[in-house]
Amino acid sequence: MKDPFFSKKRILLLGSGELGKELVIESKRLGLEVVAIDRYEEAPAMQVADYSRVIDMGDKNILKNVIKEFMPDYIVPEIEALSIEALKELEDEGFNIVPNARTVEITMNRDKIRDLASKDLKIKTANFDYIFEFDDLERKADKIGFPLLLKPLMSSSGKGQSLVETKNDLQIAWEQAQANSRGKVKGVIIEEFINFDFEFTLLTVRKESGENIFCLPIGHVQSNGDYQCSWQPIEINESLITEAKKMTTTILNNLNGSGLYGVEFFVKGNEVIFSELSPRPHDTGMVTLVSQNINEFELHLRAFLNLPIPHINLIEPSATRVILSDQEYLNPIYKGLNEALEFENTKVLIFGKQVSRKGRRMGVVLATNKDINLARQNADEAALRIKVSSK
Repeated sequence: MKDPFFSKKRILLLGSGELGKELVIESKRLGLEVVAIDRYEEAPAMQVADYSRVIDMGDKNILKNVIKEFMPDYIVPEIEALSIEALKELEDEGFNIVPNARTVEITMNRDKIRDLASKDLKIKTANFDYIFEFDDLERKADKIGFPLLLKPLMSSSGKGQSLVETKNDLQIAWEQAQANSRGKVKGVIIEEFINFDFEFTLLTVRKESGENIFCLPIGHVQSNGDYQCSWQPIEINESLITEAKKMTTTILNNLNGSGLYGVEFFVKGNEVIFSELSPRPHDTGMVTLVSQNINEFELHLRAFLNLPIPHINLIEPSATRVILSDQEYLNPIYKGLNEALEFENTKVLIFGKQVSRKGRRMGVVLATNKDINLARQNADEAALRIKVSSK
């Protein structure tokens, strides 16, 4: 078998946020050359990549031209807001899209992944419907029942998502969903609010052979659809894990592209319910930077590069807590790092974003401890000590 690294491989990253930054770092450790693309200058992944470009990734021709300029061996989408038409055409021309153009298209739009899971594969999800005109909203809201969730069909990190308690809140929620929709998609998804007991992420590695490898489940907490903290492992009944793995296998057998997938589930009583799926490293999975012998970013690379993946081991129970900004700053600074790093077995990752906004993730604290509760406590307390500020 030919060594895949006989000649230097080049990957092109579409989207250059904090997850992309970690993927670039792992790529460089494997001797890869990396091109980082995003819509703004000095995005986190650009700061560690070999080359970078700022473009409108939603413009098919611009995107295709830049990709052909660099002629990468692998095109790795890290965000949803891009031209799927460009990726389809490039795939037809022989370019390698990770995991494949069809999967990127299905998972970038909530309607497509929900239709696939619920209607085609008969997997348990929350009740949902689609709305493209405000006049239909009240009628379908009554059908779903209050409280309910209103989300853009395409967005990221929970942007534009609202918990709607009454009919009086529908107008504001509709406007927020439309304002935060990515791309040209203007519809919304209306979804049953499940008062779940807890939620978790099942990081799953899909190998080129079709084998699925599962990491230990990761517990997490979200606020308005945006990740706040995560921990691994999470105490959960084995029967629920088995059911989640079964659902995941059913979906990935259909999508069938190698790489790492972040699959989210709700748990209510003895029932596990499919929530979301991302065909790339997941924000809740940043905990694997300290919890596992092979972190999620290296697993993603090994999967689509068809490199060996030995047994994935838990090194030590670990937790994360995000560092949030409370307002907008240009070139922010971070106060309290000394105090945060006084906690044993604790790391701080600053993402390097040039602009902060209220509620924007600017960094993350990682903590390990033999006691998962102490790991979570240390991550929480260390994160509280760090303040995003202006010069």
